[in-house]
Amino acid sequence: MKSNRRDLIRMTDEEMRLFIEEQKSLQVSCVGSDGWPHLTTLWFAVVDQRIVFETYTRSQKILNLQRNPHITVLLEDGTVYEKLRGVMIKGKAILESQPENVEKYAKAVMIRNQPEYGEEILSEAAKQMSLKRTAVIVEPHEVVSWDHTKLGGKY
Repeated sequence: MKSNRRDLIRMTDEEMRLFIEEQKSLQVSCVGSDGWPHLTTLWFAVVDQRIVFETYTRSQKILNLQRNPHITVLLEDGTVYEKLRGVMIKGKAILESQPENVEKYAKAVMIRNQPEYGEEILSEAAKQMSLKRTAVIVEPHEVVSWDHTKLGGKY
C-alpha cells in the first residue's frame, strides 16, 4: 500500500510541542473589515496547552477579532525545501481583557522571550502592560503540521 506524503511529514504531538517550544515568533492572521487577511508577527507563549499572545486593546488585530474571532497562527522554520517545518493552527480567538488575567499572559510571553530581565522586573512590566492590552488565547479547531526532514532528502 502506497503511503500518503502528508502522513510521512506530519509531526507527532510531542514533535509539535518541541517545535513550538523552539520558535520565537508567531505569524497571526485574522480577517480585516474589508474581508482580506490581516497578518502580523508577535511573540507568544504556551499557557495551559494553548498559544497565547497579548497586544494593545485598540490594535487592528483586536478590532478584527472582536468582529470575527476566526484566527490562524503559523510557526515555521527552514530555508531550503528539505528542511521546512511548520505548525499551522486554525481556531477561535478567545479575548481576555481583565487586567489581572492579561497580566498572567503578558508575564508568560515576556518570561519566555526575555528571561534575562528576571521575574521581578517582568512581573511589574506585565502589570503595567495589562492596563492597555488584551490577551488572545487560540482555541484550536484544526492543526496541520509538516516536517520535510522526515523525507530524508527523497521527494
